[in-house]
Amino acid sequence: MGLLSLGSPLSWSETKQHADHVRKHGILQFIHIYKKLKDRENDCLKWGDEVEYTLIKFDHENKKVYNNLKAKEVLDVLQLEELKNPSTIKTAWRPEYAGYMVEGTPGHPLGGCMRHFNMVEANMKLRREEIQQNLTESGETVLSIVAFPRLGCPNFTYPNFKPTPGRGVSSSMFFPDQAIFQGHPRFRTLTQNIRERRGSKVAINVPIFKDVKTPSPFIEKFPDVQGEGARAAKPDHIYLDAMGFGMGMSCLQMTFQACSINEARYLYDQLAVVTPIVMALSAATPILRGYLSDLDCRWCVIAGAVDDRTPEEMGLEPLKENRFVIPKSRYDSISTYLSPEGNKYNDIDLVHDKDICQQLMDSGIDNQLARHYAHLFIRDPLSLFQEHIHEDDEQHTNHFENIQSTNWQTMRFKPPPPNSSIGWRVEFRPTEVQLTDFENAAYVTFIVLLTRVILSFDLNLLIPLSKVDENMISAQKRDAARKEKFFFRKTLKKCSTAVNGEAHIGDTDCEDEFELMSIDKIINGKNGEFPGLIPLIESYLSNVDVDIDTRCTISQYLTLIQRKASGELLTTAQWIRRFVALHPDYKQDSVVSETICYDLMNTFHRVTQGELGAPELFGKPTSRTSDVLMKKCLEIKEEMAKIEATK
Repeated sequence: MGLLSLGSPLSWSETKQHADHVRKHGILQFIHIYKKLKDRENDCLKWGDEVEYTLIKFDHENKKVYNNLKAKEVLDVLQLEELKNPSTIKTAWRPEYAGYMVEGTPGHPLGGCMRHFNMVEANMKLRREEIQQNLTESGETVLSIVAFPRLGCPNFTYPNFKPTPGRGVSSSMFFPDQAIFQGHPRFRTLTQNIRERRGSKVAINVPIFKDVKTPSPFIEKFPDVQGEGARAAKPDHIYLDAMGFGMGMSCLQMTFQACSINEARYLYDQLAVVTPIVMALSAATPILRGYLSDLDCRWCVIAGAVDDRTPEEMGLEPLKENRFVIPKSRYDSISTYLSPEGNKYNDIDLVHDKDICQQLMDSGIDNQLARHYAHLFIRDPLSLFQEHIHEDDEQHTNHFENIQSTNWQTMRFKPPPPNSSIGWRVEFRPTEVQLTDFENAAYVTFIVLLTRVILSFDLNLLIPLSKVDENMISAQKRDAARKEKFFFRKTLKKCSTAVNGEAHIGDTDCEDEFELMSIDKIINGKNGEFPGLIPLIESYLSNVDVDIDTRCTISQYLTLIQRKASGELLTTAQWIRRFVALHPDYKQDSVVSETICYDLMNTFHRVTQGELGAPELFGKPTSRTSDVLMKKCLEIKEEMAKIEATK
């Protein structure tokens, strides 16, 4: 997310009047970008990560903990350096949805140099330190967690504000409007316009984890006088009623610059298959609104939190005011592959605007890419600033980005911004943020190297897109990384050709190309039966120029991913569940009390600060002098010495 420009936000009724204008000019803006830059090639690999951080306030005397609504104050200081010296900054900072969140990225993208893998964790550490330096009051700290365990419970913010059910921006029974970031009108406008567009508050129901003493059926009594909660909440589910429950969560995202538009489309498709696998491995969200849920990931919550579909668009009422029945929220998995190789596996009935599709094809854009954008542009703009209604379509892309950037899918295909040196990019979006910089650096390193392996070995990971959607459902389940199986290709060799933009992959039935596999098998391989993604990465590393120091760093990260995949190490979600289950205050009733929350967050803080180990999460301490790492480094040195001896 770039620096947000200020302006005069329009209400939903005003925005709706300009929806067709925004769509029309957004498409014209994309056509201009495409025609100007479709032949751009030879861009080098650049990549970067985005970590969303949560500000926390401890009251150690009373053993309480809160979300600290200090994001604007902290960001005002953090962004000063970027505004003064944009070319020399080491970190960059952006606001996020909630007043307790900040997003940090490297000041500049990292590149194709292997030594850059030594910089990922160091930059993350620097970001954390910079935030902490601006938290000067007693008990203040910063954590990289997906969700505060008691988000939406009474008094979960500092300072404390009460919700305003039936009025205000979100009308929530649980999430006060003051918890939304106050430094920019975009977030409040999105909240109100989503609610007004759909004609009701968002309604998210997540199955509760049924412990020994959890009431059955589990039915809450809500204090709302209008009775909306009682009507919307399902038995045996945790009910959430505001955008803040999803957009107030944090994640880890990665963006890659490809050498050309075709490489970007190829990477988009290949990585889309991996999104559920990485989500399951990084699972870190087992607690919602003070209850243990039966899911381990945030995905369905955030999808529901920004679901602006009307009853007509959900298929609950006949279409009258709206144009389409839309199967998914705007925040969901992708619905179409983009590369010629992926066309064979597009088995989802893609809802798209046929007129926009034809307009794009008439402008020289191929059918697949045209369908992709005609699908994204079935949506309305959710926020619009008065100052941006009329603009030069050859110089600006605000209308295009208005809709492009509010389709929050597992992957995002990103055209170059106008008048910039940036190339065609893809964004990998499903990863749940981890507790430590070491873990987050490990996931970034794994995905970056996976892109290199896919391209270098010309791999084909593609399976029918409907199976990727099934994998997304499986990935969110409790302990999915160890217990669930996922559809994945049996062989990763690419044996297809593309002629005139159409894929030709022989007569093999798609059903014969994939099977259900454990994450352990997908990541680590199995007895010559399946290579495994990390063994392929290791093979790639043995064939590129990488110094011993960097190889040891990478080895450390890949070992973490391998051990998570094998089940030797717990996911963050499973580690949290174990902490709660063993806490003396837990009554086996699925309730995460204030005391449990305080102790859990205090433990998080101590682990983050290095005061406490968490061997179930990431093994032994991650110092380079550890026995495991030294052994691996010696093995690498011996291997490289043998290679030198044969030259």
